[in-house]
Order: sequence, then structure tokens, then C-alpha cells
Amino acid sequence: MKHLHSLKEIIIYEDEHFVFINKPAFYSSLDDRHDDNLSIIKLAKKYNEELRLCHRLDKETSGILLIAKSDEAYREMAIKFEKREVEKTYHAIVAGQLMVSNQEIILPLSQTKKGLAFVDKKEGKPSKTIISTLKLYKHFTLLACKPVTGRLHQIRIHLASQNFPIVSDESYGGKKVFLSQFKPKFKEGKWENEEPIIKRVVLHAYQLSFTAFNKPYLITAEYHKDFTVFVKHLEKYDN
Repeated sequence: MKHLHSLKEIIIYEDEHFVFINKPAFYSSLDDRHDDNLSIIKLAKKYNEELRLCHRLDKETSGILLIAKSDEAYREMAIKFEKREVEKTYHAIVAGQLMVSNQEIILPLSQTKKGLAFVDKKEGKPSKTIISTLKLYKHFTLLACKPVTGRLHQIRIHLASQNFPIVSDESYGGKKVFLSQFKPKFKEGKWENEEPIIKRVVLHAYQLSFTAFNKPYLITAEYHKDFTVFVKHLEKYDN
């Protein structure tokens, strides 16, 4: 994992109102007492004391994060997130073949004391995710996921509930993936030393789209290296 020294390294776009960054995996959005890494909020405050995070990403999730440069910009976005006027698109890789187009998953969610989400038809909060297939492989599927609501681990639990857990998402039934599982004639000197292709939940916040201060924003965050490498392996050996 590459260590960040400043926010500047991960800024995709900046104007007078906002900073958009491409968060690497394994960085907490907010301060985490169990984590020695600099949090994104710490890096942001070092860059500019006024910065405030408009939303969060799970620690293992990479991708686009929106940061406001003023109280006014922060308030504007708080209202937009509340009114669901921000379209968020995530890319995820799941085990198995799933062919869908704008398929809605509508299942109410609650969370456990340990901070995991679960489907709760009695008392859960209404939750909706729209999923579409981007690419079908032999054993995996690359999906675009649009969470309409913003519940904890929403995409992860919604996909798991359909028996398509995200690769490496062991909290929700996903399994680690090894190259030996699908590369023909795979040679490993010592099988037990084989490392998983990717060491985190394969979920990336790909795009944000909204209009604020009379300006339309459509910002995309490229995949990080680990996600790119996994896709390349699928293209080469699982197509």
C-alpha cells in the first residue's frame, strides 16, 4: 500500500467550492483510534483548515470523495445528499455471472452493535440500490451500482442478499480470489504461499454527479492499481 503524505497526491479536481479526491483503500475517512494511518480528514485539514468531508467511504473502499471548502458549500451538499440529488456510481466485482440492467434491489436495512448491516424487514430503514452489468466474465461480473439511499454497507449487503457477494468481502460472504482458480496451467512453486489477487473488498466509488452553485459536476475517479490489476487478470484469463 502506498503511503500518502499530502492530500495533493489524490486530488482529481478542485474549484472554489469543492475538492474531489480519489481515496486509496485502507484509509479511514474520519479519525480511527485503531488505525495508525493518517485519516483523510487529517490530510484534508493539513491541506486547508476549512475543509469538511461531505460524505464517507468505508475504509477498504477506494474512489471518489467530495470535500467542501466552506460552510456554505458543506450546507449546500448536506441538503443535496438529504434530498438524494447526488448520483453516486460505484463499480464492484462479484463472484458468479449476473446479467442485469437497472435492476432495483429494495430491502430495508439495520445494523448490528458490531457495525455490520443486515436485512431487517421489521424495523430496517428503506434502502434501494440500482445495479447494471458492465462486463461479464466466466466466473465473475463487473457491476455498476447506484445507491439511491446511503445506508451503512448498503451495496455490500444488497449484493450479498442476492447471493452475489463482492469479491473479498468476507464480512458478507465474499471470498478471496487466487489466480490459480482461473488461470490455466497456473504454476506455483509452493501452493500454500499463493497470495490473493486483491486484498480488500473489490468496491470502488467511480463517479459523482450533481449540480451546485449553478454548475453541473460530473467527476470520475480512475481505478487504483489493485483493482486495475484484478480486471486485467479477468480480461486475460477469465474472458
